[in-house]
Formats: sequence, structure tokens, C-alpha cells
Amino acid sequence: MTRKHYDELTPAARKRLIVASLLRAGASVTLLTAVYYTIPLDRPLNAATWIRFVLGLGAFAAVIVWQVRAILASDVPRLRAVEAVAIGLPMLLLLFASTYLRISRDAPDSFSEALGRTDALYFTVTVFTTVGFGDIAPRSELARILTMIQMITGLVVVGLVAKILLGAVQTAVRRRESEGPATAVAPDGRNPDTPGRG
Repeated sequence: MTRKHYDELTPAARKRLIVASLLRAGASVTLLTAVYYTIPLDRPLNAATWIRFVLGLGAFAAVIVWQVRAILASDVPRLRAVEAVAIGLPMLLLLFASTYLRISRDAPDSFSEALGRTDALYFTVTVFTTVGFGDIAPRSELARILTMIQMITGLVVVGLVAKILLGAVQTAVRRRESEGPATAVAPDGRNPDTPGRG
């Protein structure tokens, strides 16, 4: 069996690959959003909330590392990068939205209006995109601190993570081009000409 590079695929095979990638990305966004709208977020705000928030940021970082490795190993790194963004960005936004919602439910005067799930997600997206309509604003010190953390995290994600993902795509493309034509692949997915790892 041979594994063909994207450029060597027929137009129909390319289309199937793109559709499959977009379906996986859409399914990831849908699943993450469904989880956000169904998990219980009415517990009181306490130290456990902040531990879960920090663990969520750690999980986001782990997902990015895993996605970078997947991009580097992929024969279709650009499509893999699209999937990485489709998983990582909603995960980060929904983490902040969940925390804003918990703050609003615990202390309703923390924002200019009480937040529901959609309101919290809307506020999160306006902060991330730097639109800032001003219709929902943080009022308490805690809400403002978390909003500042999101602003800084957003800058890091847009700048650093985008650079890392783009670098991984470029590295994978260069590796693929240096390999030349498609290589034979064993049924288990390994190149039979490459010595096994001990």
C-alpha cells in the first residue's frame, strides 16, 4: 500500500479529504458547544472553580502541543491545522465563558447584567475579538481580573500559538517536499524502509 501526498491525490480524493477534515472540525465545535450548554455550572464560586480553570488552561496547552505534533506528522498539515484551530479556539472560549457564567451566578452584580450561558459566551467572544460593544461589562474586581486574563491569553493565542501552528505546517510541508514522491507504507502505517524504533 502506498500513502500519497495531498498533491498526488485525484481531485475527488482531495475533496473527500477536505470534507472529512471540515466535518471533524465541525463535529468538534458542535460537541464542545453542546457540552458547554449541558454541563452544570450552578455550583458556588470557590477555590475548586479556580483550580478547574487553571486545569482547563493546562488542558488547552496540552491540546495545542498534541495538535502541533499531529501537524508535524501529517501528510496534510494545512488541513490538520484547521482542525487544531477548530478544537483549540472553542475550547479556550468556552472555558472563559463557563468561568464568567459561574462568577455571574455567584455574584450577579459582577457584570452590567446577569449572564446566561449565551450571554457569557457572547461576552467572551466580544472580549476575544476586541470588539467590545460595551453592552456587557465587568463591574467587580474579580470579573475585571478574569477579563484581563482573557485579553492577555487572547493576544498570546493569536500571536504565539498561531506562529507555532504556522511553523508546524511549514515544517511538515518542507519535510513532505524533501521526501519526494509518495513512499510505500506497510499495513500498520509505517514505512517498510525505515528501521523500527526499539
